[in-house]
Amino acid sequence: MMGWWQRWRDWRAQRVLARHDIPPPLWDAVLARYPFLHRLAPGEREALRALSSAFLARKEFSGAQGLVVTDEMAVAIAAQACLPILHLDLSLYDGFVGIVVHPDEVVARRHVTDPDGVVHEYDEWLSGEAMAGGPVMLSWPDVDEAGDLAIDGYNVVVHEFAHVIDMCNGEADGVPPQPSSEAQAHWIGVLDGAWEDFCHRLDAGLPTLLDAYAAEGPQEFFAVSVEAFFVNPQPFRQHHPDLHAMLVDYFHQDPAMR
Repeated sequence: MMGWWQRWRDWRAQRVLARHDIPPPLWDAVLARYPFLHRLAPGEREALRALSSAFLARKEFSGAQGLVVTDEMAVAIAAQACLPILHLDLSLYDGFVGIVVHPDEVVARRHVTDPDGVVHEYDEWLSGEAMAGGPVMLSWPDVDEAGDLAIDGYNVVVHEFAHVIDMCNGEADGVPPQPSSEAQAHWIGVLDGAWEDFCHRLDAGLPTLLDAYAAEGPQEFFAVSVEAFFVNPQPFRQHHPDLHAMLVDYFHQDPAMR
């Protein structure tokens, strides 16, 4: 009975995946719009297409404020979301299902309590946000223009899905799941050292490769670094060699060599 049940589940999973298989013409059109994806080797492109198809089979897309999410939009998001886990595992994204796509940036009302207990309220403009358990929110113009924005090391999809990976072992703190306590200690040492150096450069008015938003905390420094690692890799390797080497080891790929 168990053998029959497993065969039925495998057959059903294959049927679901087949319904979400990305047609090659659509796939090629999407990759052509994003240089950091188009640079992938042929074997990597096909592996990313299969992974993105599986991603689409597991996630639910919805448009906000009347936005209609087309197949091309969904594939563009899936491809960029799956790039970091190309040589990892899709289960890293099992903690959520929903992806909400907005026609523009979103204003979020924030409430912060300072050490004296005083509550401060302010508005924050968001191009994306990843919350524990989902959904992931994305601004479509930022996704759409990712090819042009790559020169600045900016990619909202990679950024938010870096947070998703980070939150696999708890709150976002810049330390994604590690294979051992030794690996975790090494990660924290490299990340904290690079972050502190980055903050010192900002304070001194020196130029930095990464966006100033990375100074918000180790969790944002990690996500901003992962953005640059994948979409502006050669300058990132030059400016942050130790961090680049650590991310190569973690993601099992080196975009700077493509």
